[in-house]
Amino acid sequence: MPNTLKKKPLYKILYIQVIFAILLGIALGHFYPDIGESLKPLGDAFIKIVKMIIAPVIFLTVVTGIAGMNNMKAVGNVVGKSMLYFLTFSTLALIVGLVVANIIRPGDGLNISPESLDSSKVIGYVEKAHESSIVGFLMNIIPETVVSPLVNGNILQVLFISVIFGIALAATGKKGEPILLFLQSLAEPVFTMVGILMKLAPIGAFGAMAFTIGKYGISSIGNLMMLIATFYITSLLFVLIILGAVAKYNGFSIIRLIKYIKDELWLVLGTSSSEAALPSLMKKMENAGCEKSVVGLVIPTGYSFNLDGTNIYMTMAALFIAQATGIDLSITEQISLLLVAMISSKGAAGVTGAGFITLAATLSVVPSIPVAGMALILGIDRFMSECRALTNLVGNACASIVVARWENALDKEKMHNALNGKVNKSVEMELNSSSENKYK
Repeated sequence: MPNTLKKKPLYKILYIQVIFAILLGIALGHFYPDIGESLKPLGDAFIKIVKMIIAPVIFLTVVTGIAGMNNMKAVGNVVGKSMLYFLTFSTLALIVGLVVANIIRPGDGLNISPESLDSSKVIGYVEKAHESSIVGFLMNIIPETVVSPLVNGNILQVLFISVIFGIALAATGKKGEPILLFLQSLAEPVFTMVGILMKLAPIGAFGAMAFTIGKYGISSIGNLMMLIATFYITSLLFVLIILGAVAKYNGFSIIRLIKYIKDELWLVLGTSSSEAALPSLMKKMENAGCEKSVVGLVIPTGYSFNLDGTNIYMTMAALFIAQATGIDLSITEQISLLLVAMISSKGAAGVTGAGFITLAATLSVVPSIPVAGMALILGIDRFMSECRALTNLVGNACASIVVARWENALDKEKMHNALNGKVNKSVEMELNSSSENKYK
């Protein structure tokens, strides 16, 4: 079996380039903070480029996947099972964050008076929090026109239109076959374009990291290091133990899955945005044996509903604020916090900056904890967002395989080959035909 992809020089491998760019960005931001802070447009531009292609990637993947399915009942099964999985593990993530915060108690000893906090810095987030209500969610998922989601890039709206159009195309029968063939053909150059644009990832990671360190500085996180360390360790254990158990039960290794998507993880770490890796993650999960229709439904939906890292952060941050301000929450109040977070975390799906905004929405309806306390973690939120995004990404990759297995839509041999680093001939030819730019 040929292994040409493994013979690539190290400097040509995407994740090696991204790692180097991250380290260079950290060094520049630390030693020349003014220059580092000025490089923010590089990171913003790359995220903008990725968002530019997310809508067509989701639309083409979902529509061709659904239209190619013979049984429309299977679409409902995939959506139903995905939502069951998302609800279970996102709730579990909230509980884990709550339990760990009670055990470690990272906010103890700060003894900050709520009256001394400057709430002006978090007013903007509180104002946006109404978007995370159920009404706001429903208004957010329904687009103004059929084509507007493809213009504004709202993931939920793109998914909404794609599912409806895919079902309609399948119901059209033979008359719709030319359109399906056209969309399948169009998907090839679109994914090739993704591969080309991913070459810019190191530049985006360099700019984003240089800005973060230049603006906030490494030393600025020192006094809140306990919360950051607790959050990172908790997220790591959630992935290795809880998702690891789920992976083992479903016949694969979470460690091997992490190694398989390492390009995407480094990209997320550098840009602090899980959206940056969405197009390539979808293609990788297809190459790992998951049917296109399942990937097209699970991954984009998971980006809004399966946010394990964000949920751990929400309950942990809420209890940190309570502990730091000397507020002792009863078991009843903590359960109320958990229930509110379960609703608000789903309502905020698709809202930009959902992690911090959802926290504002949760605290605004839990009167025991001062919303102004969010000012305590505003400065370190950027450093915690990387961990949220990484955990969310691994959670969605895991969900894709699990739901595909539930639906008998998983090629297990292809999955094991991919996760063990063995590229089968058909996939290798596909990767090489795209100038070796796609995701392996």
